[in-house]
Amino acid sequence: MKEMISQQYLIYIVTAMVMGSAARILTIIQDYRQYPSYPNGYLLNLVTGVVAAGLGAVAFPALLAQNYSAITFLTLAIQHFRDVRKIEKESLKSIESSEFVKRGDAYIDGIAKTYEARNYFALLVSLTTEITMHIINSEAMWLNILCGVVAGTAMFLILRRFSKGNSIGDIAEVKLGKVEVRNSELFVDDIFVSNLLGTDISRKIVQSEAIAAVITPKKDHYRITLDNYGQRQSMLFEVCRRLGVKRYSYIRKQFRTGRVAIAIVPLIRDEGAFIDTIRQTPLLEVVKKNPELMKDPLENK
Repeated sequence: MKEMISQQYLIYIVTAMVMGSAARILTIIQDYRQYPSYPNGYLLNLVTGVVAAGLGAVAFPALLAQNYSAITFLTLAIQHFRDVRKIEKESLKSIESSEFVKRGDAYIDGIAKTYEARNYFALLVSLTTEITMHIINSEAMWLNILCGVVAGTAMFLILRRFSKGNSIGDIAEVKLGKVEVRNSELFVDDIFVSNLLGTDISRKIVQSEAIAAVITPKKDHYRITLDNYGQRQSMLFEVCRRLGVKRYSYIRKQFRTGRVAIAIVPLIRDEGAFIDTIRQTPLLEVVKKNPELMKDPLENK
């Protein structure tokens, strides 16, 4: 009898670990831009995800066995995940000097928090799967596993929806802009961008090879979001990382209208990827700390 119970618990734990690990794998695929290196970045995320899934899988059986030290163990694990976030943050900051365009502190902070939160995905999905199988506790093992998988999947979908952030495309229109060089000054759709084109070579390169975009807030209060320097820096970083930079990269806000202009001389000239990257750039947490920034103040009037 003891052997059968041990085997049942083992099946529950393995099923819960698989579900939690799968949740972590899916979030890696979803947010591949958030992680700095391949394949080491994948390996690091997978290992921490499996550990988190394992913690969620064994927590409930430990409590059933009246092993209350499991709560302390979970607390230590959460502290460990926070330490991992700190390490990720320090790692990203250490490579800032090697980037042609910097991410910025605001973007790095958001990446590190996302990195930590994904581990909780694995832990909660695994824990939900485990608890569900114990609650059902049918004599048909396949029914227990099926219910656990369904519950774990539901938890994953809820967490993903809850944690899904907005992107630039949700609050602004992004369109290609016309690059124009006037003497030593660069304009994009009549938005002044830079006055540093002092040589004939720089003017020729920018005029013939640069691509530009204009970001226009869909509503006037979204200007508050686009005014954030860290948010604009993240947009510039993403387009430069995806297309590469031959030499020049600029971003400038027009104070009168709130429009933002981005202009770069890319290594890979792909206008579709250029616009798509800007649209998909996530809104940083620093600009969403006040939820009222994402609401139209005129809607309730």
